[in-house]
Parts: sequence; structure tokens; C-alpha cells
Amino acid sequence: MRDTTYDVIVIGAGPVGENVADRVVRGGLTAAIVERELVGGECSYWACMPTKALLRSAAVLRTARRMPGAREAVTGDLDVAAVLRRRDEFASHWKDDGQVSWLDSAGITLFRGQGRIGAERVVEVTGEDGTTTTLTARHAVVVATGSGALVPDIPGLREAKPWTSREAAAASEVPGRLAVIGAGVVATEMATAYASLGSAVTVLARDGVLPLAEPFAGELVTKSLRDAGVSVLLGAEAVAVSRDGAGVVHLTLADGGQVEADEVLVAVGRTPNTRDIGLDRIGLTPGAWLTVDNTLRVLDAGGWLYAAGDVNRRVLLTHQGKYQARATGDVIVARAKGETVEDGRWGRHVATADERAVPQVVFTEPEIASVGLTAAAAEAAGLRTRVVDYDLGAVAGSALHVEEYRGQARMVVDEDRRVIVGFTIAGPDVAELLHAATIAVVGEVPIDRLWHAVPSFPTVSEVWLRLLEAYGRF
Repeated sequence: MRDTTYDVIVIGAGPVGENVADRVVRGGLTAAIVERELVGGECSYWACMPTKALLRSAAVLRTARRMPGAREAVTGDLDVAAVLRRRDEFASHWKDDGQVSWLDSAGITLFRGQGRIGAERVVEVTGEDGTTTTLTARHAVVVATGSGALVPDIPGLREAKPWTSREAAAASEVPGRLAVIGAGVVATEMATAYASLGSAVTVLARDGVLPLAEPFAGELVTKSLRDAGVSVLLGAEAVAVSRDGAGVVHLTLADGGQVEADEVLVAVGRTPNTRDIGLDRIGLTPGAWLTVDNTLRVLDAGGWLYAAGDVNRRVLLTHQGKYQARATGDVIVARAKGETVEDGRWGRHVATADERAVPQVVFTEPEIASVGLTAAAAEAAGLRTRVVDYDLGAVAGSALHVEEYRGQARMVVDEDRRVIVGFTIAGPDVAELLHAATIAVVGEVPIDRLWHAVPSFPTVSEVWLRLLEAYGRF
């Protein structure tokens, strides 16, 4: 008979839950993890990995076609079947054997089924066969159930059986026509991917393209999408959706316009996966986001319940969720052992970076890489800032990297402290440049010290020197 008492119980075995459990076990405690679907979660099977696999082949082909000497060697188009096969491999063919094996090797016990909080430190797991196992935690329960796609209340939309990010990431066939409701990260990445795979894509960008990014990022992506044949309808809003007997989706727009497609992708936001985890039994609201303190403990829950990752709505990004998970696991261990909790700014047991140092890459064409605050967000935060822009195409390394390199870089400087609080760069293959900016923002490296961080020549990283020159040393 399996032991049902553990130091920590984690509900949700995505990357966040796995990391919490791993840190707990590394700290000398025992951990059980509960999962109702695939171990590895959204990122492994329906988000980060398969979507980037869908995008990468086309990105490489675009680069080759823009390089003299290489473009002459490119004689064919994208092999769609090969792209989908590669995507399947990165999604492990939607099997979690490898992830389960890792849990075993890490000393983490897996319980499959729907986990529901039954009482303080108690989790009930209902398996597929309907049997229930009751687990008890000595120290803490952690909710790491993530989020799901938000489907808005547009008349007829649910009945039309729309794609969400899951269906887009796992589709076995490429639709001839794809309509996309939304123009944020998921929407623009999938519009980029499916346009490259041969779909005629229409994007309904009610709030603009990448509305939370620096304006130039959305402008560059809009132009690129249109150059690729995507119809980007700025300000367009779907007010009714239907699917006819032949399977064609009809979208009626607020201005009376009509869009027809073979599939419609909804990508307008996320909703927390908390509706069926027993929150009502401990006085919390099912289906709500979980609000946490600076050490990721759920407020008004007695101090034993934690929430890490998307479910707490701090930052809905896998890498930030894993960052929160490390802090969560470590602070649970510290409290269990009576050790000092380092909960000050940038302390070991807090997720300070969630506030003003979040890195993100949007894998569109061009790539958009950013960390920290946009110029508008910095101004709204009351900072006295200076914004410095530079044409990325004017950097010598960019011209060598690819012909007709187009892009832009921006740093936002807090003038009172003379440190960078925001950085955005847009251009081909800029994702790998982002960590340097992340370190500068997190480390609050003074501008005067950054002059001594000399970028290698000739690389795209030389943009750092050009930005500093534009800022001026004194």
C-alpha cells in the first residue's frame, strides 16, 4: 500500500509543479505530485516546445533565402509534413513516459487523477476509475495547475468549436484558411507559423498587434505578417461566429464585415485552472486566480497553501513560473526546518523579478525580445526616464548576420538611478541577445559601468555600444 502522507503535496505536474517538488526533495523533504493529464504540462505538449518547433523551420528558411550564396541553394518550399513530424517529436508524441521516469529518478511520487483540496493540508485524488485516494501534507500544499485558454462570450463561438492554443499547437493538418481572434503573443506566433505552412490567415486585432509591447514591436510584426500575405485587420472585432454544414466558419465583425475560414483560433487571454480543485472547501472562490504574498503563499488560506505559476496571475510565462517554483520549494523547506526566510527584495525566497524584470521572447518575424518595463509602463510607474532608440540594421554585425537586416532596439533608463529598467529589441534572431539585458536590469548595473562591458565585433551585440553612445556617457 502506498504511503499517503508527505511533507508537501503539489497539485499539477507541469514544469512549475515539477520544479516545486524537485526543490522540496532536494531540500530533504518528501513530495507527492498530482496530475490529471500529461506529466510535463502545457509547455511540453501544447505551448512552448511544439509551437516553437512549428515556427523554427520557416525562420531558418527565411534567413537562408535572404543570404546571398545560401538562397541560390534553396530550390524548394517548406516541407510541411516534415515540420509537423518534428513538432510531434518535440511534443514527445503526446506521451509522458520520459517525464514520469524523471519524477521517479527525482524521488517524487506521482498520483494520477483530479486533485481536490478536501480540508487543511488534505488533497483527495480521484482516478479515472472513480476511486479516491486521500493524501495528507505535513507542511504545505502547492497549487500549480496553470491556466487554460479564455474563450470569450461571442455569440456562436463555442458552438463553432474554435481552436485554442492547444489545437493550434497539435493540429495534424494545416487549414486552407485560418481566422485568428486576438493579436497578442499566441495569436501572432500562430499566425506566423500557419502562414508559413500555407494557410491564408486573417488576424482580428481589436486592440492592435502586441498591444503590451513597445509600439515599434507591433508595427514591425504587423508589416511582416502583411508581407507574408496575412490579412491583419486592425481594430476588427468579431461579434458573432457560426460554422455551417460544410464546416466553414463565418465571422461577423462589428463594422458589418464578414470573414470566412476553415478554422478559427481564439487567442485573447487565459483563465485559471482552479474551478475544480476544491477551493470552495477552504473558503476560496472556485475558478478564481489565487492571490499570493511575496513568498507565494495564498492569502486568506492559513499559511499552508501556496500557488506558483500561471495560477497566481503574476506572470503567465513558463520560465517565470519555474522561477517562482524554485522560490516556493525553497521557502517551504526553510519554514519546515525552522530556517531563516529571506523574504526581502531579491531574497532567495521571493520572486522579485516578477515585478520589473520579466524577460520574454515573441517568436514572430521579426523576433521581439524584451525585459523589464516598456517606456509607457515606466512612465506610469512614476519613474523619470530617458528612452534611447537605435536602428538595429545599422549595426555592422547585423548586416553580416543577414542581408537587409531590419530591426530596432530600445533601452529605458531610470534617470534618477542611471540604471536600465526596460529593454526591447526587435529583429531576426535576437532572442539570444536578451539575457545580457536581463542581467543588466536585475543587477541594476549603472550605465557608467556598462561602458566597460565591451561587445565583441562584429556581432549584433554591438547594439549595446551604440545605445550607450546615443545615451551619452555623462
